[in-house]
Amino acid sequence: MKDNNIRIKDFKVIIIFIYVLLMSSCNTDETQTVATFDNLVINEEFSTDGNLDSSLWNIETGDGTAQGIPGWGNNELEYYTDRTENLSVENGYLLITARQESFNGSSYTSARIQTKNKFQTQFGRFEARMRLPNGQGMWPAFWLLGDDNNGTEIWPNIGEIDIMENRGQQPTTISGAVHGPGYSGGNSINKEFNFSDSRVDTDFHVYGVEWGENYINYYVDDVLYNQITPEDVTGEWVFNDRSFYIIINLAVGGDFVGNPNSETLFPQTMLIDYVKVYQQ
Repeated sequence: MKDNNIRIKDFKVIIIFIYVLLMSSCNTDETQTVATFDNLVINEEFSTDGNLDSSLWNIETGDGTAQGIPGWGNNELEYYTDRTENLSVENGYLLITARQESFNGSSYTSARIQTKNKFQTQFGRFEARMRLPNGQGMWPAFWLLGDDNNGTEIWPNIGEIDIMENRGQQPTTISGAVHGPGYSGGNSINKEFNFSDSRVDTDFHVYGVEWGENYINYYVDDVLYNQITPEDVTGEWVFNDRSFYIIINLAVGGDFVGNPNSETLFPQTMLIDYVKVYQQ
């Protein structure tokens, strides 16, 4: 009987140890700030076939020359258009399609949309459910850009939050970054997220950030994979003092991804199921 009691006590000790171990492995890092933004202020579900909602979205066109940044500042190869061949809303999805064709001096066309002066805000949770294109030279992006104060301020001083970027030749990897004075371009503060059993070009995923005062949290499918704070940047933190607007685009070529090659198939389409923004 004494031996049985010892076994029971030992068993209880083992169970408690396993419970403590499991609980400690599941705890969120206490240094991470996870805010709760649950007030839905933008719910763009692309539910009406046809044109984009012009009360929310602007369509940018060109190759960046008119904006003073040929190649959009990244040596990109595409010419953005507002044609339905490049931008359309169908069956509950926004389709941004990159094509290989001669157009206004460029060899590729695609589309880029943004919400400048129509929806700009400071802080919140921004997320989009997307399926991305595939192939060398494809550069889909979902990002936020700081207001330029009527053109009187320039990048990177205005700040940039890259919620999701992907190199088309890497279908299991995405990245998120911030750009600001002293940490822009190739010196941005960034981190990759790698999928273990999925791909970005065959499956839809939700990409998001939760941005509050002095932190930006990065998520994929509600999994927190990175946090960036003022202590992480190598210059001024420029994300507390201005509003930002949303940009979604599909670039072709450029410094980040490299140019298409003989194995890149066209057309390539980026599908966006929804875009949502939450605030407190």
